[in-house]
Amino acid sequence: MPSRRTFVKSALGLGAAALAPRALTAADPVSPEVAPWFDISLAQWSLQRDFWSGARDKLRFAAIAKNDFGISAVEYVNQFYLEGFSPKITAELKRVADGEGVHSVLIMCDRCGRLGDPDPAAQQASIDAHLPWLEAARTLGCHAIRVNAFSDASESYGTQLDRTADGLRRLCEIGDTYDLSVIVEPHGGLSSNGAWLAALMDLVAHPRVGTLPDFGNYGDHRAGWTYDRYLGTTQSMPYAKGVSGKTFHFDASGEEDTMDFRRLIEIVHASGFSGYIDVEYEGDEIDAATGIRLTRDLLVKLGGRL
Repeated sequence: MPSRRTFVKSALGLGAAALAPRALTAADPVSPEVAPWFDISLAQWSLQRDFWSGARDKLRFAAIAKNDFGISAVEYVNQFYLEGFSPKITAELKRVADGEGVHSVLIMCDRCGRLGDPDPAAQQASIDAHLPWLEAARTLGCHAIRVNAFSDASESYGTQLDRTADGLRRLCEIGDTYDLSVIVEPHGGLSSNGAWLAALMDLVAHPRVGTLPDFGNYGDHRAGWTYDRYLGTTQSMPYAKGVSGKTFHFDASGEEDTMDFRRLIEIVHASGFSGYIDVEYEGDEIDAATGIRLTRDLLVKLGGRL
């Protein structure tokens, strides 16, 4: 394991060879600049257009990750399976993943209500809506489900914190019976405020709770406010049980040019994290497959293992 000083020098000082253009293939990422220190997974959302349109088979996601991109770990998105979801779907996802030797990391859970809903019945309904995904995650061999920390945005910072902590803690207690963690991504509302998210973790104070820092999700642009992504990542990393390596756009040398991606990876590294960082490409100027490969290659250069 290189020292932090070695990592910074290597990660921030690209040589000419690393900048040279290259052909992108599924199984031939660029050479790493540092010794591997984290694992790479593929977030299913990267291919969301293909899955929504039916151009790719959502039940074959693990095979797509392995055969098209050379990635042997996956993070599912429940939205693609909500319609007609049943244990048979989970069984098929497991069959495909096991057949390809692909590890299932987590399930990202959306459209499950607000864990901090001020209406007790609605809050309980939100907790209950996550239970099928805990079941599925256990069957698939995941370590966690990713949830949203939403409340009533019209209420105060502190009230939303208290309400959300209550629902999240109750879900973590259930997650404990499944041997699964319940982790929160900055995903809009106050969850995209790094200080609020850290305070939420401290208030829940359960061993199963954690964060999934996402490089692109600090601040809520739809609500008209911003938050420094580097600060937010720094504040979230002490609780991280996963990281989302969000990318949007690349320059000609294969560097993400909408943010200082290398600085963000160094923040992750400095925290002592050594788990999965996912490939989550969300750009629209190149096709998703190319964006995934560029993100994968950049992560490999910075110490990612496939």
